[in-house]
Amino acid sequence: MQLGRDLAELTAGIDRLYRNTPRSDGFLDKEGLIPVAVAKVEPRALRDYDEAEAALLALLLRLDEEAESTLRRDYLVEMIDSLLALVATFKETPVPFAERVRRQIRVDTQLVDKATLEGYRSTIRTKLDEMGYSGGALAEDLARWEADNRVPVEKVLDTMRELTREARERVSAAMYPMQAEWMEPEGVTAAPFSAYCDYPTRKVLMNLDFPYTRFALKHLATHEVFPGHLVHLKLRETGVAEGTMPLDAAQVVTSSASSALFEGIADNGLFFLDWIEGPGDELGVALQRLRGALRCNAAWMMHAQGKSLDEIVPVIAEGGFQDPVTARSRLAFLSHNLRAPFVYAYWCGDVAVHEVWQSVKREERTAFWQYLYGNMHTPATLKKHWRGGN
Repeated sequence: MQLGRDLAELTAGIDRLYRNTPRSDGFLDKEGLIPVAVAKVEPRALRDYDEAEAALLALLLRLDEEAESTLRRDYLVEMIDSLLALVATFKETPVPFAERVRRQIRVDTQLVDKATLEGYRSTIRTKLDEMGYSGGALAEDLARWEADNRVPVEKVLDTMRELTREARERVSAAMYPMQAEWMEPEGVTAAPFSAYCDYPTRKVLMNLDFPYTRFALKHLATHEVFPGHLVHLKLRETGVAEGTMPLDAAQVVTSSASSALFEGIADNGLFFLDWIEGPGDELGVALQRLRGALRCNAAWMMHAQGKSLDEIVPVIAEGGFQDPVTARSRLAFLSHNLRAPFVYAYWCGDVAVHEVWQSVKREERTAFWQYLYGNMHTPATLKKHWRGGN
């Protein structure tokens, strides 16, 4: 466990260096590198980023002898490299965007290909036809479905509470006992997110500027709360406290090797709970994935191709069947340097977890969830070590 303690203290030290650099007082800057820590970690005293880099490289050299398992070694290699890439950007060393995505998020995706996007659109078309939304162009029929299923703004929080309660019941019945846990929905406006899991206060902040269908709220209930971020963080907090997980598991580290699995676990919550109910939910999943993939493409267009938001928004809005105002608001955080590659964590994490989940037999689910929630992972370690021994 010493490696985990050293990594956690180093990461906290880098976070302190990052926070001590003058920035705006905006929401994303206040989050820092570590937005959530579920155990106390004493930051390593670091003079500057050069010292941080040297300490990370020294830690890397210890892995072969000290790592508790091959899974742990493989994860730490990727996590340390992602922190080295982050430190390079904090030092304002030029790092190509493709390298940032590969090293920080640990995925090779750049632009999501047209065939994948068209596959999602084909599913949306099929499900609309099944529900009787046909006869017009795809964008028109989808707009009618979304309008018919939109939750009035004054009912968003109550609907979120209702769906979160059902998600809690399903988690407690199938996965982990969570009856004592809760996260209260609270409305906010002018926020750089649709919803946010504020774990320390046990609140899920809902951006009431955004439109929500009932499916969208159902997805957020599972993503942010049960069995997503709340459950994931509670299990990591308990594991660290009981000594079954290393101290670095107590930290959520933005745009790092752990990010894709943090978001991917949350995005697969509906599947874990067997809660895909009919063509409306199947459409909702395809639409969510389409828009997530397009946000990856938007990040690539901005940071690799040098396009402006004014150039990007119309392309993403049309491709994802959104009005330009909503599309622009969902892309606002792309210009934040720390967060620039983070958008890949959502779509790539969803795909990475779902690919493995599809191979899990029903009788293996309990073992898989222990493997998934009970270890720190990247997309590569999740796939490599499931059933392969650790």
